[in-house]
Amino acid sequence: MSEIAVALNEAESRYEITSDGQLAGFAEFQRRPGTILFVHTEVDPAFQGQGLASKLAAEALSDAAATGDTIVPYCPYIDKYLRTHDVPGAKVRFPAAPAEQS
Repeated sequence: MSEIAVALNEAESRYEITSDGQLAGFAEFQRRPGTILFVHTEVDPAFQGQGLASKLAAEALSDAAATGDTIVPYCPYIDKYLRTHDVPGAKVRFPAAPAEQS
């Protein structure tokens, strides 16, 4: 069984997930006063199908919630995760949908 770990890489503004020490994916964020904006999540194709994106989202969001900052999910994966999973203590502000063009 692989050893899976999620860690905050503040220097790169992202949470990283590793499998047996190899970088398998990341969730990028941007900090603003009182908020953390999740902007992109990616899992290397070599590691897909192992549930790593879900584990990454769960741990990153749990850590972000613990800061007390409001989570703003611009990343579609993080948005969907927050709509379908409970993250204890999370304050979430979903971005407004883009206005429809006429």
